[in-house]
Amino acid sequence: MIRWAAVLAGALAGTQASPAADCRLALVLAMDVSSSVDAGEDALQRAGLARALLAPEVAAAFLHPPQPVALAVFEWSGRDNQKLLLDWTLIRERADLEQASRALAGSTRSTDQFPTALGHAVGYAAILLQSAPPCIAQTIDVSGDGRNNEGFTPRQAYAHFPFDGVTVNGLAIETAGNSGASETFGDAVMAEYYREHLLLGPNAFVQEAGGFADFERAMRRKLLRELGGAALSRMEQRP
Repeated sequence: MIRWAAVLAGALAGTQASPAADCRLALVLAMDVSSSVDAGEDALQRAGLARALLAPEVAAAFLHPPQPVALAVFEWSGRDNQKLLLDWTLIRERADLEQASRALAGSTRSTDQFPTALGHAVGYAAILLQSAPPCIAQTIDVSGDGRNNEGFTPRQAYAHFPFDGVTVNGLAIETAGNSGASETFGDAVMAEYYREHLLLGPNAFVQEAGGFADFERAMRRKLLRELGGAALSRMEQRP
């Protein structure tokens, strides 16, 4: 926790509030590459995310006027294993989405050896938001197929990292390895786990994916809800 506290202190020391918003939403996408995700599953989610960004309805939601969306993407696994795949990019036109999609499609997995440090992933995302352009709303979008099994929990991260006004949503990937594995959670084990342990904010939600082959469809639905819901409503309510 000492290392993370030092990183957080440095990030906050270099952050200055801006009175004007450059965008309507700062959106962080966090993709699970822990050891429970095999090479084929990783390829499905990496390509699925790249394609989801270019889906016509998703592109239209990103490009909704008048202000753009700021997008950043990273992959995560163990407590010290996060890799930035796309640094903050303002999505002003389709060419920006196409560039982001190419970067993600061409990215390579940093590791496949580490456990699932979900709390560290959201902590990293909170720090990443400190360097985002000033936006009206901030959302962290975490996808994964396993429960936290290393380091501090998301709830502990929420108590010690800057999450004021931040929404955390989940994309729960239901697989043979987690679905039905618990009498407590039943068939939708990951969705229920995310609802109890991950979600943050009054409008937070979980989108379910029926395995990694369903990742692209689930991500498209999730992005549409994030881009067309709370963020736009807040923008329209501003004087």
